[in-house]
Amino acid sequence: MVASGGRAVTSPCQVLVVGAGPTGLTLALSAHDHGALVRVVERREEAFRPSRALIVHPRTLEVLRPLGVTDALLARADTAPVGALHLGAHVVEERLADLELPDTPFPHLTLVRQMDVEEVLGAALAERGVQVERGTQLLTARAGAGQAGVELRSPHGVEKTACGFVAGCDGQDSTVRADAGIGWRGGPYAEEVVLADVEFEGGLGAETRGSDGTHVVAGRHGLVFLFPLGELATWRMLATRRAPLGPSPEFGQSGPPVETADLEGLLRGAGFGARIASVAWSAQVPLQHRLAPAFRRGRLFLAGDAAHAYSPATGQGMNAGIQDAANLGWKLAFASATVGTTPDDLSRLLGSYDAERRPVAFRRLLLTHAAFWGEASTAPLPSWLRGTAAPVAAPAVPLLLHRRRLVAEAIRTVSQLRVHYRDSPLSVESTPGPEGPWRAGDRLPDLDVTVGGSPTRLHALVAAPGMHLLVHPDAVGVSLSGLGPRVTVHRLEHAPGHGLTVVRPDGYVGFRGTGADQTGLRAWLSLAAT
Repeated sequence: MVASGGRAVTSPCQVLVVGAGPTGLTLALSAHDHGALVRVVERREEAFRPSRALIVHPRTLEVLRPLGVTDALLARADTAPVGALHLGAHVVEERLADLELPDTPFPHLTLVRQMDVEEVLGAALAERGVQVERGTQLLTARAGAGQAGVELRSPHGVEKTACGFVAGCDGQDSTVRADAGIGWRGGPYAEEVVLADVEFEGGLGAETRGSDGTHVVAGRHGLVFLFPLGELATWRMLATRRAPLGPSPEFGQSGPPVETADLEGLLRGAGFGARIASVAWSAQVPLQHRLAPAFRRGRLFLAGDAAHAYSPATGQGMNAGIQDAANLGWKLAFASATVGTTPDDLSRLLGSYDAERRPVAFRRLLLTHAAFWGEASTAPLPSWLRGTAAPVAAPAVPLLLHRRRLVAEAIRTVSQLRVHYRDSPLSVESTPGPEGPWRAGDRLPDLDVTVGGSPTRLHALVAAPGMHLLVHPDAVGVSLSGLGPRVTVHRLEHAPGHGLTVVRPDGYVGFRGTGADQTGLRAWLSLAAT
C-alpha cells in the first residue's frame, strides 16, 4: 500500500480522513460503523499536547452516543461542575448539574479535556482495527468524477492512491480546503487568548471562598477562566487580552510561551489576587473568525476547523467539529456503498451536508462573535460593561440563575439543541403529514416510550448506528419487509406522535409520514439509506 518514488499504489479506502483531532476521529468512527473502509492520516507524529478545549455540550454527547463512547467520556468528565463568577468584589457560585433539560439524557454541563476526548475516540477506533497513521502528511488531493486522488508523504516515502471521498478535518490551515479551491472568508480578531497550566501559591486565595471548581473573572481588560483541569498542572488558565503588535503565531496553532509576570498581570487586571507558584506550560493563541463559502467540492469535504474558525466564546470549536462529523460520516459511508444509485440521488445525499451544516456554522459564527465582543473586546463599551456595569448588577445575578428555565434556554441555544434541518433535501414529510411533536428535519427529543411492554427512552432506543424506523401505535397494517439491513424497526406501544418516523444516524428526523404512505417511506430510504 505504501511506495516511494511517487508510483501509484492501491489502497482499500473508501473514506480518507485527514486529521486526527476530535472531528476526524468522530468522522472516522461514524463512517466505519456505517460500513465504510476508513483510513485516518495525521501529519503530526504525536497528538498535540497540551490540548485546548474543555467543554462538551449535551448535543455533542447525544451524537456520540450511537458510536458507543459516551460512557467512557463521562467517566473522565466532571458532570456537576461548580462555577464561581467573579464580578468585582462579588462572587456568584452555581452548581451546573441538572440544567432542567428534560428532552436530553445529558442535562448537565460537562467539563472534559480535549485530550481525554481524543484518547477515548482513538481507543474506540483502534478496537475496530483502525489505526491512526501518524507522521503522514497529505500533499495533494484532487476530486475526480468517480474517485478522489491523493498524494501522501510518510516516513515510508511518497504514496499516490485513490479513495472514494476525502474528509478534510485538517484544521484552519487545511490542505484539503486549499486543494479544493474553497475560500476562507473572515478575518483576525484584535484580541488573543493566553493559555497556561499553572500552580498557585497557597491555593487560590480568600476571594475564591474555598471553592475548587471553575472560576470566571470578569475584568475591564477581558476575562480570565481558571479550570481545575490542567494537563501538566492542577489549573488551566485561559485569559483574553489585546494581541501584541508584531508577527503573530500561525492561526490554529499555539504560539510562544507567556512570561509568568504577564500571567499574573492578567489575573490582577481581572481583580484576582492569587499568585502563581509555577507555570508548567503556556502559549499565546491568535484568533480569527472565518467560514468557508462551501463545505464540499466534488468528493472533497471540509469539517471542523477546516470549515469554520470561531472565538472560544461559548465553547463551540470542538463541539461544532464533532457535530459536523456526526452529520457527514454516515453519509459518506452510505454513498460509498451505493451501487446503481442515480447521480441525482447521490448528489442530494452528499449535497445535504453543505445545505445542513453551513447555515448552522454561520449562525454559530454570529453567536460566538457577539459573545466574544462582550467577553474580550478592549473597546470602550464592552470594557465599561465588564469593569463597571457588571459589578453593579452582580447582586441580581443569583436571581437570574435561580430562574432555571432561563438557564436551560441559554444552554439549549449554546449547545445547538435547537438546530434543525427542516429545509434540507433529506427532510421529507407526507402530504398531509401526521400530527406530532416533531417535524422532518427536527432533532429527535428524548421522551418516554413503551416498546415490547417495557418503558424506555427514545434516545436509548436509537442509540445504535443506522436508520431507525419508529412505527407509532396508529400505524396499523404497515408492511415493513424489504427495508434493507440499514434500517432497524421499533414498534412503539405508547409514544407521542403518529404514523411513521425515520430517525437518521445523527439523531434527526429524516422522514415523517402516515402509516399508509409506504411509497414515500421507501422513496426516502432509497435516497438516504440504500
